Amino acid sequence: MLRTREQVRVLGPGDRDLFVALTEQDPVVNVFADYRARLTNLDERWLGGQVWGRFKGDELVAGCHLGANLVPVQCTPDDVGAFADVALRRRHSVGTIVGPSDVVAALWELVEPRWSRPREYRSRQPHLEIRHRSEVAPAPDVRLTTPGDLDTLYPACVAMYTEEVGVSPENDAGGGDLYRARIRQLIGRGWSMASFDEQGVVFKAEVACVTPYAAQVQGVWVRPDRRGQGLSVSGMAAVVAHVLDTGVAPVVSLYVNDWNTPARAAYATVGFEQTATFATLMF
Repeated sequence: MLRTREQVRVLGPGDRDLFVALTEQDPVVNVFADYRARLTNLDERWLGGQVWGRFKGDELVAGCHLGANLVPVQCTPDDVGAFADVALRRRHSVGTIVGPSDVVAALWELVEPRWSRPREYRSRQPHLEIRHRSEVAPAPDVRLTTPGDLDTLYPACVAMYTEEVGVSPENDAGGGDLYRARIRQLIGRGWSMASFDEQGVVFKAEVACVTPYAAQVQGVWVRPDRRGQGLSVSGMAAVVAHVLDTGVAPVVSLYVNDWNTPARAAYATVGFEQTATFATLMF
């Protein structure tokens, strides 16, 4: 546990390289925090929150991203006590707590008495990785989306989010405008892939964040009337092939709910392997 408050402080642009080096101790698991640090330079104006660090002498030994997502970085269950007070100060702005399951459990045990009840606690989410092309043939019709696809793609993104999270992204402040802007941004970055038929989107997935070490995929979805046809397998094989073949990143990662048996089976068929276990609290 923390002995003196001087061991913990907010990190800023001058700490960027130190924090990135911390994430690089486990660069695939820490891909979100690493990406955010590189993107924002740890400037609070762009972070929309703060990143805190715990030091032993001059050595940064643990961190915590505190924005809409609270994400511990290289924390042990003992380290989280250092961040409990600052986490509580931001509890009204945090939408999710996500990270390695043992660390999330330890943090939640400390803050639960003074935090609102979560909408859902997903305590076991296998974290999966693949470092090679799948042996499954990639779906030939899965392609990068374009700005002209936005009106067709957006309803599928809303459907996926609502199904996965349990609430519509259009319920957030700003309605659908912010979520539509996010999808437009992903299209512009070349991080959105999908296949289409005359009824709309058949399969889709997005790369949510990228570092020199990994790309994390989210938003995997197959239209309900086309499920059970193996489209998620060939679709994800296409996503993996694109990420690896074009040099987006050398590893593709994601995490999945343990109870989602069809998705887990599909990812295993593609060639993903479990390397950690995450947990997510949603508020």
